[in-house]
Amino acid sequence: MTASAAAESRDILRRLGVPEAAFADTGLTTRSPVDGSAGPTLAQADPAAVDAVVALSAEAFQAWRRVPAPRRGELVRLLGEELRAAKADLAALVTLEPGKIVSEGLGEVQEMIDVCDFAVGLSRQLYGLTLPSERPGHHMRETYQPLGPVLVISAFNFPVAVWSWNAALALVCGDPVIWKPSEKTPLTALATQAIFARAAARFGDAPAHLSQVVIGGREAGEALAADPRIPLVSATGSTRMGKAVAQSVAARLGRSLLELGGNNAMIVTPSADLDLAVRAIAFSAVGTAGQRCTSLRRLFVHQSIAGDLAVRLTKAYESLPVGDPREDGVLVGPLIDEDAYAAFREAVDRGAEEGVLIVGGERLDRPGVYVRPALIGMGSAGQTDLVLQETFAPILYMFAWEDFDQAVEMQNAVPQGLSSCVFTDSVREAEQFLSAWGSDCGIANVNIGPSGAEIGGAFGGEKDTGGGRESGSDAWKAYMRRQTQTVNFSRDLPLAQGVRFDV
Repeated sequence: MTASAAAESRDILRRLGVPEAAFADTGLTTRSPVDGSAGPTLAQADPAAVDAVVALSAEAFQAWRRVPAPRRGELVRLLGEELRAAKADLAALVTLEPGKIVSEGLGEVQEMIDVCDFAVGLSRQLYGLTLPSERPGHHMRETYQPLGPVLVISAFNFPVAVWSWNAALALVCGDPVIWKPSEKTPLTALATQAIFARAAARFGDAPAHLSQVVIGGREAGEALAADPRIPLVSATGSTRMGKAVAQSVAARLGRSLLELGGNNAMIVTPSADLDLAVRAIAFSAVGTAGQRCTSLRRLFVHQSIAGDLAVRLTKAYESLPVGDPREDGVLVGPLIDEDAYAAFREAVDRGAEEGVLIVGGERLDRPGVYVRPALIGMGSAGQTDLVLQETFAPILYMFAWEDFDQAVEMQNAVPQGLSSCVFTDSVREAEQFLSAWGSDCGIANVNIGPSGAEIGGAFGGEKDTGGGRESGSDAWKAYMRRQTQTVNFSRDLPLAQGVRFDV
């Protein structure tokens, strides 16, 4: 008989070395969506504790910014090694706490390892610019300097990867990290912090409190976001939460890096490889039980192939194994909690009234919150208020279109702008989709689903998605302050723009 998810979680936490001081008789009670079992109760930070965390982080910054960037990269390299050693246990915890299937749990930890590798190389490439000066005997250059403590507010659906995107870059940039995880997934945060502590011990001279975890609810997050000692807040979650964070941080003229909601679309054209499209749709729409910011929510199919694709998708959906994510072969695990199910139920019922429920939508009779992914046909009607909002669940709305320009316009006609894709064998359609008048999203793919981005590219989106960029490319610049420097190596003092001021 499979052990309870809570019992397995406790065993993993012990193996990973999470200190007993993290647990308490009262506080935040954890619960696994796998079977609904109650896990450890965790001590929560009060306002005084939050203030102390920020003070300790500011103190760590004073020392860490003096460490050469390649040396800082060595700590991240050691973190990657520790993550490799703990991959199986941490991945199992990712399965148990948010309910991801085994391969997704392993993939999330691998993502942490990959971004550590990326950041190690980055530690020797925090490049600036050399600029020509108009004044003789002058050199002008642009450099990037450490910024200060970085607050990471993460969501339940990627409980550890989002921290790593931010932490690996912040650490090599010279910044300490404070982590406020979702109240729904604090155990993975404590486990990751224990892994980081082992890397820091091996590093030898890392300042204390370089990485800290704050367990708490909304109040803790609000207090941290409002603290002027934290120059950058990276927040991942709902658009509602992001707007509140942005207002709080802007009020003190701090920086926000926001990764918020997505209402992602796929356009399927008559020339598309439908076998490929079906596979991409299935993973993008139902992977992580539809609880990804990049999950596929809207499907726009040319009317000439809409019927054929609907039949193929119905067959695929009916064959999806839904169940305990620990079991072999399962592809769809649970929703995170009853609130998520209530939103799913409401959206499916409304969708069935506004369109046609083609397949799915039922709840399974078992412990935990398990549902069959829903496919709802909306015909050639416009997108209603239901479709324009993001329901964080495995629901896919399917529309028919006649003209490619119309399909792109429908894709862009939502408040969110995270990820998008087109399936086509037409170079013209593909290039138009990627043009300035094509997809308005931060991520645009051709013959690839909207979900499952690599760490090498900057990740993020536009409009209500927040405009932030994390992970690859030059996303590291958000974690540093830019400084223009001018050096006069002459014996004269010419002024710019020919200004004369002789005394």
